[in-house]
Amino acid sequence: MVLNTIREADLKNKRVLIRVDFNVPLKEGKVTDATRIIAALPTINYILSQPGASLVVMSHFGRPKGKKNPDFSMVPVGKKFEELLGRPVKVASDVIGPEVEKEVKALKAGEVLLLENCRFYPDEEENNPEFAKALASFGDVYVNDAFGTAHRAHASTEGVSHYLPSYAGFLIEKEVKFMAPLLENPAKPFVAIIGGSKVSSKISVLESLVKTCDAIVIGGGMAYTFLKVQGHQIGKSLVEDDYLETAKNFLAAAKAKGVKVILPVDHVCAAAFAEDAEPVAVDSVEIPADLMGMDIGPKTTKAIVDELASAKSVVWNGPMGVFEFASFAKGTEAVAKALAASKATTVVGGGDSVAAINKFGLADKISHVSTGGGASLEFLEGKVLPGIKALEK
Repeated sequence: MVLNTIREADLKNKRVLIRVDFNVPLKEGKVTDATRIIAALPTINYILSQPGASLVVMSHFGRPKGKKNPDFSMVPVGKKFEELLGRPVKVASDVIGPEVEKEVKALKAGEVLLLENCRFYPDEEENNPEFAKALASFGDVYVNDAFGTAHRAHASTEGVSHYLPSYAGFLIEKEVKFMAPLLENPAKPFVAIIGGSKVSSKISVLESLVKTCDAIVIGGGMAYTFLKVQGHQIGKSLVEDDYLETAKNFLAAAKAKGVKVILPVDHVCAAAFAEDAEPVAVDSVEIPADLMGMDIGPKTTKAIVDELASAKSVVWNGPMGVFEFASFAKGTEAVAKALAASKATTVVGGGDSVAAINKFGLADKISHVSTGGGASLEFLEGKVLPGIKALEK
């Protein structure tokens, strides 16, 4: 997969239209986590460093459901963006229309205009060609740096690319550089750690990764469906009975391919799903009838850490237990620390895994922390991401 990247674009004296992912958490009108804004700054600063270049910025924020709603305005996001960028940022009066056209035309070299929330119009998510054309009229060149929305064929992520020369920003370039080899030609041994609560949301990833992996670790709530199909007692643990056959088929496919599957052999359990629940160590693969699995136990943790010791590539998507509860975070923390200490190329994707890496202060020890939850998952499933496809050579 070879992309047209921003380095190849002639941006001198050009008005650049960029799609970013500024869908950030907000509390009382203030941005509480600016990670996504910070992630886009290298691309934005590069564009603004080109002689005569000006910038029109597009993003969505929240879910206004195709209606103008002041609760989802880009204004507070724009304030934080301005502060981090260190130069004035004007928030446009709307997304499209005559007033916005005037604001765009008035842009001078080095100036930045942030359009209102592009999801204020249903045309955005419908990828309406006329809406895409209206957006495209604001730029001479289009840059996409919003990996988090690259799996959506929306007007601002895919539609505009039909009307302008289109390039990947540094963030999308980095995502593809780390993610593509995991599907195409990973350094071996390649270990995947897949967790989270449900088999249904991760089975496509497992089926894709089994083609290139040497070992797959399955943790979190989804592990109990696999244990049940193997004939083990899982007590009151989370289970998806309608995915038992799927789990059985996956285990058979992994065995046929010689891929090692690591499932929990011991657990940290509780009588109820609650933050203040008493943790109960269960030194066996079998879970008593009155308990539910909440985390992996020390033997399982050691098996995972040992597997990672010789790995050359590792991808992690999904926690090993209910890491939001302190009593059941040990397994996820141990995996995070093993990844941080690893000499392998390590890629972490998915909201909960990224949250765990950040919670334990280890993000700077990981080769690549993906900015796109759903997008990174679909990429690992081997799906075509419309926003990326539009940037390919």
